[in-house]
Amino acid sequence: MYQKITHNVSITVEPIFLKEGSKPEEDVFLWAYYIKIENNQKNAVCLKGRYWRITDSMGHTQETRGEGVVGEQPLIPAGGNYEYASGTTLARPSGMMVGHYEMEDDKGKAFTVDVPAFSLDSPYQKISWH
Repeated sequence: MYQKITHNVSITVEPIFLKEGSKPEEDVFLWAYYIKIENNQKNAVCLKGRYWRITDSMGHTQETRGEGVVGEQPLIPAGGNYEYASGTTLARPSGMMVGHYEMEDDKGKAFTVDVPAFSLDSPYQKISWH
């Protein structure tokens, strides 16, 4: 698991390789990732948007932005949390993801919360020691 705290909001990520949905012979590698957002602020916060940078083991990078997460813009009360699952595919057997959430507190103040960089590892990645 990976965790990072920004502005008293904790993000925990657990990536899982999905062997069943992957097709290594076709260069399709699938991961799920589970995210828990814990609001340790004294005010409610709303997750307004997201940004992801996904880089595969060959250095190919894709960036995505969007409103909310999984079709929602959750309002997370002070002391509360929000959890969701999503996924991504790569054309290589490993990679990294990193990003941030665009948040707004209940007074309308916007701020950014970092998502920790996390590794996307599969058993198909060949490792060589030099």
